Amino acid sequence: MMQALATLIGLQLLGEMLVLGFGLPLPGALVGMLLLSAALAVMGYVPAALERTAGTLLQHMMLLFLPAVAGVMLHFERVAREWRPFLAACVVGAIVTLAVTALTLNWLLRRQAADAP
Repeated sequence: MMQALATLIGLQLLGEMLVLGFGLPLPGALVGMLLLSAALAVMGYVPAALERTAGTLLQHMMLLFLPAVAGVMLHFERVAREWRPFLAACVVGAIVTLAVTALTLNWLLRRQAADAP
């Protein structure tokens, strides 16, 4: 589990370094996740230790959002002043997330049905 956790943190650090080094307009964590996705695609499988570690992190995902929510609450006055863009970003983000999830699930189900004998 420690090796898998070190891999995840290392890829996030590498993503942060790439963002800072190239001046990319993306979060470093996102770049790190893209690197992880590319590595897993090349490997063709997910190592068992990484699968267990990621599963454990996902089970406690809500705890990982608490600092972000607390950070937003530190700027509550600004959110109150600029609530329309904030609300629009939340609604559009939720719609895009639902649409991408539905399309991905549909694609995976069709692929599974095509692979079944």
